Amino acid sequence: VNCIWHSKMVSPNQTVVTEFVLQGFSEHPSLRLFLTGCFMSLYTIALMGNIVIIALVTSSTGLHSPMYFFLCNLATMDIICTSSVLPKALVGLLSEENTISFKGCMTQLFFLVWSGSSELLLLTVMAYDRYVAICAPLHYSSRMSPQLCGALAMGVWSICAANASMHTGLMARLSFCGPKVITHFFCEIPPLLLLSCSPTYVNSIMTLIADAIYGGINFVLTLLSYGCIIASILRMRSAEGKRKAFSTCSSHLIVVAMYYSSVFFAYISPGSSYNPERSKFTSVLYSVLSPTLNPLIYTLRNKDVKLALGRILASFSH
Repeated sequence: VNCIWHSKMVSPNQTVVTEFVLQGFSEHPSLRLFLTGCFMSLYTIALMGNIVIIALVTSSTGLHSPMYFFLCNLATMDIICTSSVLPKALVGLLSEENTISFKGCMTQLFFLVWSGSSELLLLTVMAYDRYVAICAPLHYSSRMSPQLCGALAMGVWSICAANASMHTGLMARLSFCGPKVITHFFCEIPPLLLLSCSPTYVNSIMTLIADAIYGGINFVLTLLSYGCIIASILRMRSAEGKRKAFSTCSSHLIVVAMYYSSVFFAYISPGSSYNPERSKFTSVLYSVLSPTLNPLIYTLRNKDVKLALGRILASFSH
């Protein structure tokens, strides 16, 4: 990659980087056309799928329940995540070099951390919602009231916005005066820390704490919820009751397994073992593939969503 240095001098022997170069997939030029087609297709499917989910939930009275309210929030997060990554990645695939300003890089980092941590927290909230629905169905309407659901959603967005602001602020205070090629197709914390010429101890500690809270604690809470759900389903005497109960949470369980596996591969590893190739692959899983598959999983495996979609399509045909 040919780097164009846009820097300002702070001393005779030091420059401050005001622009980064995203390496993207430039080391695999033979895959450029294939990746462009794949990313363009995935982005289109992700946008359309998640917009359809939001439209269905907001327009269909049969979907005005806590589970679909949270699904609507998940679809919004997926749109933010893919829109933060894929347009810039496509620019890099279609051009010889892909530069991003320092402010642009920090903006991308904020929205990625915001949507990523929000999704982890929201998946835990959705697991609790399924726990109450299956393990305490008689108390579901009182426990999962519209006021509580609204407060939970606002809490998720607000807490994770504060988390993203903290990480972005810590990154912005670092000095970047040497290499400026980010070995990734978007601005992410690990490759950015490798480029800094100032101490990154605080950033690394805060990243580990955030990983423990958003990855570890949420994962344990989600497992506990599903442990109780599975135990409750196994205690049911009716085979039809078991099938119906499992069908209401199977889609969410698939999404949780897919998202956590990709996030753990991407982030739960020592900084010294950072591998650019592995990081790009796992980042594609959680930032591109997961937001694309989520609406398909919820639509294809959910009877209520399919019925609402059928009614809307029928009204359009008429």
